[in-house]
Amino acid sequence: MKLSTKYFGEIDFEREDVLSFPKGLFAFEEEKEFLLLPFSGSDGTLLCLQSVETPELAFVCINPFSFNGGYAPVLQPEELKVMGVEDSRELCYYVLCVVKNPVSSSTVNLKCPIAIHDETRQGMQVILEGTDYGMRHLLSEFGEGGGADADPAQEKR
Repeated sequence: MKLSTKYFGEIDFEREDVLSFPKGLFAFEEEKEFLLLPFSGSDGTLLCLQSVETPELAFVCINPFSFNGGYAPVLQPEELKVMGVEDSRELCYYVLCVVKNPVSSSTVNLKCPIAIHDETRQGMQVILEGTDYGMRHLLSEFGEGGGADADPAQEKR
């Protein structure tokens, strides 16, 4: 299949690559299908969440474990049930990034990650309850990589 994208021009993709978001994303509830596309040169940690339905709609997202090894999202029981898992650690996580100039002023939303079930290709944006995670953390506060406490197993997600 072919798709015009915001950042990559026209691309080919397979139907099985599509992520399904039954509830959409916050403020974009009507958008139900996305592709997760890596930006070249980013070693797979900086990605584009591209709408399949609206070519001009795309979000920059990042693997939170690549810069914050202590990140520990815990979903509510009802969210786990919807995702078809028993433990939050069974899911992959990405956080939305607002890229600014200079890049050091870019922010990430750790409070509302995107959770993805790799096997079912189902996704959901959640609000983490009972945490100190905010919606606008400066990416520069985390320095290079995840630091000494980065969990390499989580970083692969």
